[in-house]
Amino acid sequence: MNSPAPFKIVIPARLGSSRLPGKVLIPIAGKPMIVHVCERAIAAGAAEVIVAADDRSIGEAIAPLRVTTVLTSPRHSSGTERLAEVAERLAWDAEERIVNLQGDEPLVDPALIRILAEALLPPTPTAVATLATAIDDPSEIFNPNAVKVVVDCADHALYFSRAPVPWDREGFTKQPRQVNSGFKHLRHIGMYAYTAGFLRRYAAWARSPLEDVECLEQLRILWHGERIRVLRVDQAPVAGVDTEEDLKRVEAVLADRAASSERGENHDPVG
Repeated sequence: MNSPAPFKIVIPARLGSSRLPGKVLIPIAGKPMIVHVCERAIAAGAAEVIVAADDRSIGEAIAPLRVTTVLTSPRHSSGTERLAEVAERLAWDAEERIVNLQGDEPLVDPALIRILAEALLPPTPTAVATLATAIDDPSEIFNPNAVKVVVDCADHALYFSRAPVPWDREGFTKQPRQVNSGFKHLRHIGMYAYTAGFLRRYAAWARSPLEDVECLEQLRILWHGERIRVLRVDQAPVAGVDTEEDLKRVEAVLADRAASSERGENHDPVG
């Protein structure tokens, strides 16, 4: 059986963070957060792992690892723009597949990374793929921090929104709101795979008014007429780190995994 074609992982990492400044370098279980993320990327089996950083201190933190650091412009407004700069500077072929892994996801399951990368293998006609999972908790439908995605019959994205879409005219207008058990809303999982050729097109596009209103960079892709393939997974990955509370949660998870490992147990989803 042939092995899947090689792919690359790019991790956009910046020191600036409005809610948790310098978070990619904050120690978690004895290592900077970006080191944990890189280790998950390496475990996914990528041909190359690259950190797109905006500060040399990030590169210094990951120097012992089998990763490459590329210093990118501090003017980018999104991680996708940072990836586009990397693809251009390294002159990757248009067909090269790149997974965008956020620098604040120290618990991401490497299996999800592989699923994304394989979604762009030929003969797929799409150049962008992302993930979604069914929403089981009705409160998530109305939570603006949980981004919803609506797909067509071929599982291509029609729209992403922080609003409760699609709007159930019958159930959502009742008090209290009733959720239709026969329809599953989808929560978007913010991981992407792209081809390098797509990233070059993306870099040439102007920002869209939709992404400015919703603060969702993926809406630029739909605005300019490209398709996004949405892969459904059974469970959302463990949430990333945005706050001090998130840090404590991740610390607890990693401490529990370390203790399990010492007991000879294996609760880590790493493949």
